Formats: sequence, C-alpha cells, structure tokens
Amino acid sequence: MSGRLWDKGGATDAAMLRYTSRDDWKLDQRLLAYDLVATRAHVRGLGRIGVLSADELDAMERALAELVRRNEAGELVLTEADEDGHSALESALVSMLGDTGKKVHTGRSRNDQVLVAMRLYERDAMDELEALVASAASALVALARREEKTPLPGYTHLQRAVPSSVGLWAGSFAEGLLDAATIVRAARALTDRSPLGAAAGYGVNLPLDREGVARELGFGGVAWNPLASQTSRGIVEATLLAAAWQVMAIVRRLAWDLSLFTTIEFGFVRLPDAFTTGSSIMPQKRNPDVVELMRAACSIVQGALVEVQTLVALPSGYHRDLQLTKSPVLRGLDETLATVRLLPRLVEGLRFDHQRMLAAITPECFATDRAVELATSGVPFREAYRRVADEIAELSQGDAQASLASRVSPGAPGDLRLDLLEARLSASR
Repeated sequence: MSGRLWDKGGATDAAMLRYTSRDDWKLDQRLLAYDLVATRAHVRGLGRIGVLSADELDAMERALAELVRRNEAGELVLTEADEDGHSALESALVSMLGDTGKKVHTGRSRNDQVLVAMRLYERDAMDELEALVASAASALVALARREEKTPLPGYTHLQRAVPSSVGLWAGSFAEGLLDAATIVRAARALTDRSPLGAAAGYGVNLPLDREGVARELGFGGVAWNPLASQTSRGIVEATLLAAAWQVMAIVRRLAWDLSLFTTIEFGFVRLPDAFTTGSSIMPQKRNPDVVELMRAACSIVQGALVEVQTLVALPSGYHRDLQLTKSPVLRGLDETLATVRLLPRLVEGLRFDHQRMLAAITPECFATDRAVELATSGVPFREAYRRVADEIAELSQGDAQASLASRVSPGAPGDLRLDLLEARLSASR
C-alpha cells in the first residue's frame, strides 16, 4: 500500500517526508480498526445524500469489510511509504475498486478523519479505564473489610502520629480512586460528539448527514462548529490525560506506601511472590519492582500531559504541530491502563504482619488520645495538649484496639463507613 492523498505529481524531498511523517504510520496501525469503522459510516452517509450510487456503496462496503478482515488477521500492515493510515486506506480502496475507491474521501479531510478515529479510540480507552478503576477500588474495599480493625500506625511527616488501621488506610485509596473515576467519566463525555463533517475545520459544500453518521458510530451527538471541532484536537486529549493523571496520582501514593511498608525497616506488609523480582548478584533480594514502576508511571502520564498542553499553544485552524499529540496520548493512556490493570491482583495478594504493625504503635502515639480524654473531662483542650506534651516521656503503652474503637467520628477507624464506599461502587457499575 502506498500513495499520499495530497500528492500532485511534483518531486518531494524524501528526507523531508520522513521528517514530517515520523512514526505516524506506526501509531496509525493501532488506530486502523477505528478508521475503518468510521470510513464505513462515512460512505454510508455519502450514499444517503447521493454522492455514491447504490452499486458504488455496495462495492465500497464489501471492500471495507474485506479490509476489516485483513486488519483483524494482521494482514493489513502499514509501512513508512504509506505516510499514514488514511493514505493507506484510500490507496487500498482505489486498488480494489478503481475510480469508485477514489470517491471515499469526498466531504472528508484527514483532519476530521484522524479526529474521529482518535475519539473512538479514546472513548474505548476511557470506558476501560473507568471499569479498571472500579475493579481496583473494589479490591481495596475488600481489603479494608478484611483488615478493618487491624492496627497500623498513622503517619504525618513520615513520623508516627496516632493509632490507625489497615482498614482506614486501604479505604482511603478506594475512596480516592472512586473520586478519580468521576473525573474519568466527565472527561470521557468530551469524546462523545462526532467530529466527522468538520473537514479541515470549515465544513464542506455538501449536505452531509452528520447526525446519521454520528448515530451509527455510537456518538451521543455532533460537534457542530467545524472550527471548534478541529481546534479541540489536543484540548480534549489533554483533558483525558489529566483525568488519567488523577488516577495515577492515587496509584503513586499507594505504590509509595507499599515501597516503604515492604522494607525490612518497616516490615508491615509482604507483596505476593508473583509480584516481586530478584537481583542478578544478591541472592537474598526480593525486589518490589512493580510498585516502583507504578510510582514512576505517574511521571510518564504527567509528562505526556505536559507535552500535549504545550503543543496546543496555537492560533485557530489546523497546524501540523497537532500531529504530535497522538503519540503522547497513546503513551499516557497505555501506561495508565497497564498500571491500573495490575492493581486488583496486587492488592488481593498483600499480606500484613499484624505483630510488626502493633509493635510500631509506641506510647507516644497515644498522646492525642490522652489530650482528648482530658478535654472531655473538662480540661480546656489547649491546656490538656500542653500537659500531655510535658509528660510525653512518661506516657504508658496504650491499647491500640481500644484507641481505634474510640475513634468514632464518622469515617474514622471506629466508624469507617465502608458501606458507603460499597454503595458508591455498586452505583458506578
């Protein structure tokens, strides 16, 4: 397959072509299934307005079905000579259908062609991400239930602060992920309007059936203003990556905690054996590579977000800069999906050392409890605070379970309200 849609017959510098096409053809291989689906909807729309005859439409549909089959079989392989998937697709149709194939691009630009393929891909990616986030949150709620009353030191500034619980710790990540899922859902809504028919950003002199095409592709509506549709490229993608970053920021914090808690110095939790690696020289090592890479993955997503945000600093209309938004979007969403996909099995395999965690709740951790007890007996809290501060060295070891049970402010270890998280999970499915 080869042939550039814009080629007018003149000589073109080969090095310039390589520079401008870059690896776009490789990225388009991933988007080809979406391009084929959108092209089928487009040609059906052309048939409805009389641009294609019934026979031409039938031939086009049969050819597209064959290309779908080839693509699914791994036989429709793009090369650098194709420049991009759009050129390859039209070249294939022309090769199969002759002049009829040359009609496929009527009323369409590569601009709205790539936009619709990206929107279809992004819609699927965000749907998958929302489902994966719910699955990860579910695993964390189950962990919170299982270890609801298990004492764990609560830390501030990485210093022991108060008695807490594994239930509260795990529940915090579940709630954070559910909050992030609402952002994912909101961002996904931006992908739900069809850009087909915007052409290069100014519409075309044909009565295109934009609503019918949008319905066939499963969009909730049409992005009516063609210039707004065109200039949304990169803006929508930045929003999707920002939503992905929200998820990854929660994952990064969880990964950080696990990285610390699995060290010998803490010894609070053990990762499942299947989620650890070893050292090539130190036989005893049991490395938490997976959580370290989960932690790093957040930086990859943030880098992709900043890359796209920088690229869209442009005036109105299409600019070739926007081609370069494709790679960071795919990279950032891939990284997010791959990371969140692993979370449920990782969380389900965590095993906590109850004795190590209990031993880490040392007498000073009960200082706040003691100050509150004095305050409830009538001592002004600030006076109680200072009195306890003066007696820190003399504090005796408290009862961690009793401390947890006494923390009955709604949401605290004595009243975690896990049923509310479970209700949110049920509502999100």
